[in-house]
Amino acid sequence: MSASRILWFAASILVGLCLVAIWQLAADARLVSPVFLPGPDKAWAALERGIASGELLDKLLGTVGRMVWGWLLASLLGIGVGALIGISPAARAWLGPTLEFLRPLPASAIVPVAIAFLGLSEGMVLAVIGFGALWPMLLATVHGFAAVEPRLYEVSRALGLSRWEVIGKIALPNALPDIFAGLRLGLTVALILAVVGEMLASREGLGLWILLSARAFRAPDLFAGVILLGLVGFASALLLSAVERRALRWRLPPG
Repeated sequence: MSASRILWFAASILVGLCLVAIWQLAADARLVSPVFLPGPDKAWAALERGIASGELLDKLLGTVGRMVWGWLLASLLGIGVGALIGISPAARAWLGPTLEFLRPLPASAIVPVAIAFLGLSEGMVLAVIGFGALWPMLLATVHGFAAVEPRLYEVSRALGLSRWEVIGKIALPNALPDIFAGLRLGLTVALILAVVGEMLASREGLGLWILLSARAFRAPDLFAGVILLGLVGFASALLLSAVERRALRWRLPPG
């Protein structure tokens, strides 16, 4: 790791510690009632208690499981369909207006429809997660395949490559940066919708933990759940970034 990256990392850690210190000072000064704003020390103590008892770990596994399954479902569908649309100018022309109509539709808007068809079930939560996480991946994949240099397609035709060979050897490697950008955004959306779905459908997870803690005015437990959600988002982003660096290492400059 270069010296500049180490300095930026240290600076980001310092900013985070300063924010925690400000939070602690505000809580100690009771600028906000402790019923609503506990200090980070109390929130961390609640987090340790929840993990030690195993209760928070069960909630964590439930939320992460829903996030991952919904994200994988959206990834497979979004990348597969996006590749077929992106590689075909005719498909982009025909389906472009429909995609633009559906793209801004918030996932919360389909929740009543999903409940009507699937009830307050696990399948409903996964369907909402998959729908919300689908669009970043689908549109990023379409853009990545559409942005491939046209001369590369001319070369593939001159070499007599099949459509699947063109996708695997030319289009997919060039579209990978856009696809990974969509995967990162879709993972964030999947985590948010997993929490929302748990709150709506009363499924065991961090979302329900936070909701019940808020209703019972257990502010330390509420903030412990929020901290754990932040750690999940941070860890998943780091993991996906590591996979991206490995998959795109051929794009890095030599040396």
